[in-house]
Order: sequence, then structure tokens, then C-alpha cells
Amino acid sequence: MCGIVGYVGPDEALPIIMEGLRRLEYRGYDSAGVAVIDGRMTVVKRAGKLSELAGALESQAITGRAGMGHTRWATHGVPNDVNAHPHLDCDERVAVIHNGIIENFQDLRDELTKAGHILVSDTDTECVAHLLEDAYHGDLADAVRAVLPRLTGAYALVVTHTDDPGVIVGAKVSSPLVVGLGHGENLLASDIPALLQRTRTVVPVAENQVVEVRQDSVRITDLEGNDVAVQPMEVGWELAAAEKGGFDDFMLKEIHEQPTAIRDTLRGRIDKRGNLFLDELKMSEDQIRDFGKVFVVACGTSYHAGLVAKYAIEHWVRIPVEIDIASEFRYRDPVLDTTTMTLAVSQSGETIDTLEAVRHAIHQGSHVIAVTNTVGSSIAREAAGVLYTHAGPERGVAGTKTFVTQMAALYVLALYLAQVRGEMYPAEIAEHVESLRQLPRQVEAAIALEGQVKELAGRYYQAPDILFIGRHTGFPAALEGALKLKEISYLHAEGYPAGELKHGPIALIEDGVPVVAVATDCHVYPKVLSNIQEVKARGARVIAVATEGDERIGALADHVLFVPRTYELLSPVTVTVPLQLFAYHIAKLRGCDVDQPRNLAKSVTVE
Repeated sequence: MCGIVGYVGPDEALPIIMEGLRRLEYRGYDSAGVAVIDGRMTVVKRAGKLSELAGALESQAITGRAGMGHTRWATHGVPNDVNAHPHLDCDERVAVIHNGIIENFQDLRDELTKAGHILVSDTDTECVAHLLEDAYHGDLADAVRAVLPRLTGAYALVVTHTDDPGVIVGAKVSSPLVVGLGHGENLLASDIPALLQRTRTVVPVAENQVVEVRQDSVRITDLEGNDVAVQPMEVGWELAAAEKGGFDDFMLKEIHEQPTAIRDTLRGRIDKRGNLFLDELKMSEDQIRDFGKVFVVACGTSYHAGLVAKYAIEHWVRIPVEIDIASEFRYRDPVLDTTTMTLAVSQSGETIDTLEAVRHAIHQGSHVIAVTNTVGSSIAREAAGVLYTHAGPERGVAGTKTFVTQMAALYVLALYLAQVRGEMYPAEIAEHVESLRQLPRQVEAAIALEGQVKELAGRYYQAPDILFIGRHTGFPAALEGALKLKEISYLHAEGYPAGELKHGPIALIEDGVPVVAVATDCHVYPKVLSNIQEVKARGARVIAVATEGDERIGALADHVLFVPRTYELLSPVTVTVPLQLFAYHIAKLRGCDVDQPRNLAKSVTVE
């Protein structure tokens, strides 16, 4: 949450900062602000979306070749002009922008107030500016290093000072921060898309590091001031990949990108004979054979992908899998050791709950594998191995292509474990691999259902409630369908295991209530039909997602969306697509902003 951009170079900073913020607005959009230095500090900030700030800047002639900007997702203090970042010290010589939470801010605030500092906002961030005011003695990086030990929490900071106008200093403690290396210019940002306008050479800032960005140099140190080697890496994303590409919204564009994203995720991990290669797991085959249990930790959409992984690993690998909401994992005191593997699934690789779960698992001796879309992210760096989902940048807050690529990557992982442990014959694995290779084509066919889905959305977008039901792998698909609808349309929706209906949720069924049933061909298909009959008998309107060629479902459901036939464990990938489109079109009919749903941010970096 929160977008950060900083620039030092030969060009005017403000246009570069604003363009970077536009690419990061998905990280927070309840207020925004900029600070530009040109002999003095000029700060402009506004509540609301970035367009409000852009409008305020139109009437001002702000120049300067160093500066920074911020787009906010509120944690402390309501979204208003005063609480927007940047925040200043008493003399308005220090400016601070911040992503994350300073947990001990109230104690710091009380201390600063007693010392005579005047704080004007309700934020935790402002305390940092005043601490830096006291700590600054001519070297901004030294001041930052002096202040960081006093801060408790998970955060990234970027600061400027009018007495040191040629440098921007950043610090990373759990929240993401990336340097962009340009030609005669350098940048800082909380996420890579903000940098692509100027460079594709980046340096992820590691945990507990301080970075000094100048026009002609970048210096990284640890908290003691010791130099750390700068290790650049190249980003393969094209700038156009972060734009809408002719679609009305990023979400719709990213739904249509799913076939390509799946192909990219599978590429390079499977040979022509169907053998799998996952050197990036960084573990020996003996280690893999010794594992006795797998834990999966994730949040939100990633949790639903993890549920699918549980089914696949237990069925193919025949070892038990426990799955936890990451925010609950370490608090239940799970039993982990060197014979356990922990899969941490996170689109951004910065989800703080999942990151803390990773740290707990590492502390207990578990071998941690990250499944993420973001190269160089915190979870990727702290895990023993990484399985990247090559989805490219995803600008829509509601995960779509990152969800299907998470499932694809986890299927590959499950089959690889089965291959190494000898749980399936090579011919069986090759058969399943071929099913994986068919997924992009099948997803294309599912996307082609959009016209039918849009018509259904027109029928049901005013419904007060919609229930989603499924069994076996249909259950996580139902959960994801309900989550997407809640996230972007604000319509109440719930996903249930269909067998649980009679244990309570069926009381919600009355005449006309829409029920979306995941009813693809599977070993529990007859039971799903029985559950559909249960809700139909009580007046529900049933929308079924079924397998092409199914001749039985039409007699029970009011509407049927037919998806291509695929192997049972892989079916959530194809089923998810019409559910994404259903949520999208309902949200559009309800006048909602599908790319920036209220109260949500793309990357949740506070507990």
C-alpha cells in the first residue's frame, strides 16, 4: 500500500514524479502529494485521487531537479489534505514520505510534543520528520540511520532536506523499495512500474538498508553505515505492458492477458518429454524426498490458489498439506521443522502477513519456497527458493492473471515433487503436463464467454446477495468468485462448500436469490447436482459453470456457462475466468471503479 516515487537528475522532477505516481496509483488513492527542492522546499498535497493533486499543480510553476511524490492508502488519520504525504518538520526543511506503519508513533509523538515540536497531522509519518529535524547535522543519510533504531514497525521511508538538495535518502524495513538506475539520473520507488518510464535497470533495496540516491551515484549501506554492494538487475517488462492497451480498464485487459501469462509461467520449466525442471527451488532431490508435510501460507486470492495447491499436492504427491491464512499462521504456534516445506504465496511478494509467516517458518527450520510475481521482493529474497509466476505487471487491484498463474506454478511444483519422489510414473506426469499445456487455449475459450456473462450480469447486478457454491476444487473457485464480486462491485457475496449448505447457509435461500454453482465434471459431480436441486427447491436462480458437453445440467440450472473440459484438478483455472468476468460486468453496471475499488490496495504491507 502507498506509492512512493523519488527522482534526482538533470530534468524537471515534477513531471517524472507525477508520471511515476500514475503508475502506482493502484497502491493507494485516497490522497497524494509531492515535494520538490529548488533552493527551497515546495510541497503540494491533496485528498482524493491523483487527479485532485494534478489539478492543484496546474496553477503553480514548480521547478526543481530533485523531488519525491506519494499516493496514500490511509492507516493513521483520515484521508484529507493535512494527513496526505509528504510531511514536514517544524522548519519545513525536512520532508518525509512513508509506506507502512510506525507502531510506536504515539510514544514518539508524546515525546516530540513535550520537547516543543508542533505536529499538525494525525499520521504516524509526521513523527519521523521531526525526529530527523533533531538528528540532522549535515548528512541526511546519517540522520536517517540515527532515527531508524527508534522506529518500531514495518515501513519504507524516503526523505529530502533543503540543506542537501542533491540527494534523496530511502530506507527499507519490511516494506518494498526499489532503485532505478538511469543515465545521469537515478530514481527511487515502492514498485517497479514507476521506474519503467526512465529505466529498466533496478536495484531492490534489501532489509534494513539505507540508500542515498544522487544524480550520478547510488550508495547503499546497512544501518551502521557500512557500504553494501549495489547489484543491478534488468526488468523484462515493456513500458506498454503497464498501460491499458485499448481496454476500458486494467482489470479487463489483465483478464484477457491470462492465456499469455499462463504460457509464460510454464515456459522453461517443462521439456519436450514432459519432464519438469525447478532448479529455482534451491533444494536437493534428497531434501524433497525427506519432506513429510507441506504448509501453505497466503492471504486473499493467493489463499484460494493455495487451497488448489493443497488438493494437487495431496493427490499427486501423497503428503499432507496444511493451509493457513497467513495472518493467523504464527499465532497458532504451528509445528514446523526441517522436514517441512512452507509455500508462501503472494502476488507482490511484500504482503506483510505472509512475510511474517515466512520469517516464523524460517526460524522454525522449515524450507520456505516463495510463489510470487515480483522479482526481488522481500518474500522472494528471504525464502530459500522462489517460483516466479511470470504474469507481468498487474495494475488492477483485484488479482486476476496473478491468480491463474499462481495456480499454474503450484501445479508445476506439485508435479515436480511427485516426479522427484516417484509417486507417479513418468507417463502419468507427462499426461498431466500436457493438460497444463492446454490451459492457455482453454482459458481463451472461457474468455470468449464474455458476451453471455455480460448478459447475465445485466440480469443480476441489482441483486442484494449472490451465493457461490462448489465442491472439491470447485470450492476454492467459488470462494474466489465471491471475493472478486465483493472486491469490485461491493455487492454482498459468499462462497461456500456446497455440502455445507444444509448446515446453515441454506437459510439464506429464498425466491429469486442468485446462486452461482461450480458444476464442472468431477468425482463429486452427482453431489453438486443434489446441492443445486436443494437451492432450486427453495426458489434460487441458479447460474451453473459446467463442462462442455454436459447434457444433464441444463435441466437443473436457469443459466449455464460451458467451459472447456480439462483435468479435474486443473478446472479452477478455466472456471475462474467467467467468474472474473461476471464480477467485472456487474461492477461496471453498478458504476464502480473496477481498477481501484474502495478501501483496498494492491499490496497489503501492514498487519
